[in-house]
Amino acid sequence: MKILFVITSLTFGGAETQLVRVATQLKQRGWQVSVVTLLPPKAYEEELRSAGITVATLGMRRRVPDPRAILRLARYIRLWKPDIVHSHLFHANLLARITRPIAPVPVLISSLRSITESSRLREVLYRVTDPLCDVTTHVCQTGAERYVKIGAVPEHKMRYIPNGIDTSTFRPDSEARERLRSELNAEHAFVWLAVGRFEPPKDYSTMLRAFSIAVSDMPDSLLLLVGDGPLREEIEDMARLLGVHPHVKFLGIRRDIAQLMNAADAYVMSSSREGLPNVLLEAHATGLPVVATNVGGNSEVVQDGVTGFIVPPQNPDALAEAMRGMTGLSETARQQMGDAARQHIVPNYSIEHVVNLWEQLYQDCLRRRT
Repeated sequence: MKILFVITSLTFGGAETQLVRVATQLKQRGWQVSVVTLLPPKAYEEELRSAGITVATLGMRRRVPDPRAILRLARYIRLWKPDIVHSHLFHANLLARITRPIAPVPVLISSLRSITESSRLREVLYRVTDPLCDVTTHVCQTGAERYVKIGAVPEHKMRYIPNGIDTSTFRPDSEARERLRSELNAEHAFVWLAVGRFEPPKDYSTMLRAFSIAVSDMPDSLLLLVGDGPLREEIEDMARLLGVHPHVKFLGIRRDIAQLMNAADAYVMSSSREGLPNVLLEAHATGLPVVATNVGGNSEVVQDGVTGFIVPPQNPDALAEAMRGMTGLSETARQQMGDAARQHIVPNYSIEHVVNLWEQLYQDCLRRRT
C-alpha cells in the first residue's frame, strides 16, 4: 500500500515528530511512504530519507498564499498514485481537500491537533470542505468532541487516535540519571523539567511566576527549560526580574530529551492551550510524575492524584501549590506516581499500539471505498 503524508512543515514540533514516528513505523511494516511539505523542511528530512521515505516540498513561503501549490500537489499525487493521502495541520488539511477534485485519491484523511483554531474562519472552512475528505481525526477525546459540537466535523466522520511514543526509548534509566545530574551539577537538587517552544500557548510566564512562589519553600530546586522560540529572550529576562534565574537553566534545543527526563524528579507544564502533548506521554513513560494545566488532552494523560496533579491554566498560585505538593511528597510516593504513569502509557500510547490503530483506520476506509 502507498500512503502520502502532507504536512505544513517539518520542524521539531509535536505534529511533525508524530508524523515522522508513524511514517517510519509504517515503512518498517512494508508500506510505501512519501512525505510532502508545504514549506521547505527544516528538520527530519535526513532521518526520513535514511528510512527510505521520499520527501518533497511544494516550496511555499510562510504567510504567502500561493495557488500554484494546488497544481504542484496534484502533479505529485498523479505521479505517485497513493492509495491514501493523510494530511496534518490546518493549511495542509485544507490544501489536500481542495486538491482532491483535480487529483482524486481513494482515501483522504485529515488530522487535527489543536482544541481550537486561531480563528472562527478556519473552523468554518473545515465544515465547508468536509465533504472532500473521508475521515477527520483528533489526538484527544476533548478535541474530537469539540469539533463535532461546533459542527466543523460530522460525528460519524470523526475518529480519536492519540499520539504514540517509543516507550523503549522513553523509559527509566538510572545510569542516564546519574550522568546527566552530574553534568548539570544537580546531584542534590529537586529537578523540574519543561520541554517546548517559547511561544504564547506554552505560557512560560505563568510557569516562572509559579516557580518564583514555590522556590521560597524549596530553595534547592532547579528548573530546566528545553527548547527555543521567539519568546525565549523575554522569558530569560523575566527569570532575572523575578530573581529565580540562579534556579533556572535554559538548555536550548536538545536531542537527548529521554536522558534529560531521567535526570528530572518531576515534569511541569503551564500551557494555556494544547492538543495531546507528546512530552507528557514521554515524561510519564520515563516514570516522571507530572504537574500540568487542565487544557486539551492533558487530563486524559495525567491522572490527577494518581500520576500527577492537574491545575487550572493561567493560575500561578494553583500551579505553585501543586509544585509544592509534588516536592513535599516522599520519594517513595513520587516513585509510585511514576510507576503508575508508565503503566498507563505503555498499553495506551506506545507507537506500536497507535500505528496499529492507524492501520486499522486505513484499511477500514479503503474497504468502504471498494
